[in-house]
Amino acid sequence: MVVEVPRWTNAKMEIATTEPLNPIKQDVKKGNMRYVANVFPHKGYIWNYGALPQTWEDPNHLDESTKCRGDNDPIDVCEIGTKVCSRGEVIQVKVLGTLALIDEGETDWKIIAINIEDPEANSFKNIDDVRRLKPGYLEATVDWFRRYKVPDGKPENQFAFNSEFKDKDFATQVIKSTHDFWTDLIMKKSSVGGINCTNTTVSDSPFQCSKTEAKAFVDKVPAYGAGDSMPLDVDKWWYGKKN
Repeated sequence: MVVEVPRWTNAKMEIATTEPLNPIKQDVKKGNMRYVANVFPHKGYIWNYGALPQTWEDPNHLDESTKCRGDNDPIDVCEIGTKVCSRGEVIQVKVLGTLALIDEGETDWKIIAINIEDPEANSFKNIDDVRRLKPGYLEATVDWFRRYKVPDGKPENQFAFNSEFKDKDFATQVIKSTHDFWTDLIMKKSSVGGINCTNTTVSDSPFQCSKTEAKAFVDKVPAYGAGDSMPLDVDKWWYGKKN
């Protein structure tokens, strides 16, 4: 997993899929950096949040289980271990299950996972272990995803499967299928507007570039203080009514 947002932080960081080499950048809306509100009782993101590389939720594919198309992004991951990770950190995780968020009519899988280096990782083998060993965490996860956009004036999010989590085997199949979609994309067997597939590692991909070319891309990007200057009102709490 690539960590985009460390636990307890508010800056809405994400992999910029439209830019060469897909850097992690803060989302911008109407010229302003985006932050998630502290929706009581949650402080920022309540897990280390990120994405699984080499996955893609194909917007041309109608998922048989959710009856919705993909959201054109990598699969999201909620890592539930004890360590607060760093932005950009790459960690190996154990998949435990998944939640199917329906975001504005699109399938947006949320994989529940734990860092394999977590001292309690051996105790977690499936989604039921999260319910047993971290009581309330899964319910808090549903509540967070349901309400996190409401402070921005949007309606509550919906879920497939009556908001129930699917187990490890189901989640693994989702990952495999979205990896296949990504493979087709990176090999130019599938296409969609806006995704930049420039890469340095897939040797037979028509989008592969050299390390020299990659460095040139990076050197052209201006210095970026991602999430460092947070507006004062971000630390306020939202209680389900206008503050």
